[in-house]
Amino acid sequence: MITIVDSGIANIGSIINALRRFGVTASVADTPASVVSSKALILPGVGAFADGMQSLHRRSLVEPIRAAASAGVPILGICLGMQLLAETSEEFGLHEGLGLIPGQVKRLKPAHANERVPNIGWCDVSTAVRSRLFGDIPSGGPFYFMHSYALHCTNADHVAGTIAFGASAVCAAVERDNVFGVQFHPEKSQDLGLRCLDNFMRLTASA
Repeated sequence: MITIVDSGIANIGSIINALRRFGVTASVADTPASVVSSKALILPGVGAFADGMQSLHRRSLVEPIRAAASAGVPILGICLGMQLLAETSEEFGLHEGLGLIPGQVKRLKPAHANERVPNIGWCDVSTAVRSRLFGDIPSGGPFYFMHSYALHCTNADHVAGTIAFGASAVCAAVERDNVFGVQFHPEKSQDLGLRCLDNFMRLTASA
């Protein structure tokens, strides 16, 4: 059973509909007890980092999510949800995250005339050979992004995918044991996005 964390900072309807394409009925968790009892978690989110963490704290979901990660529960962060996996963010000040992926969220820095912040649209994602989320997805495939900040991982081995932006590659996906994250919106990324979600569901089945 896939459980979507309802933090109040995302429209979860599109993710529910995407999962239904595979015949998966997802439950929605907005209480500590519902998170603790979950077998797999999806953490979506849009907006500012501080607002996202405040919303999780208001619903007393921070410690249950951390406990689930420690217990080996598969977790997938999407968009802001991926950024919330980090230790800290510099967005509008310094803010503490969930601390599940060592690193800091920093603002995108354009280096070319065609680059804008926020970065909105389709970007080709170069994937790591070892990636489990992208195992059957060709590297360089397009996914849909909408973000102004990106996670800078302390450990390069946690980077599962990157896009070309600015002076260097920008992290677009992360994997650390049972914790996964994608900066793009898989539910808006057509067939490749659905395959990415399907791969996560397959991972949860074998967890």
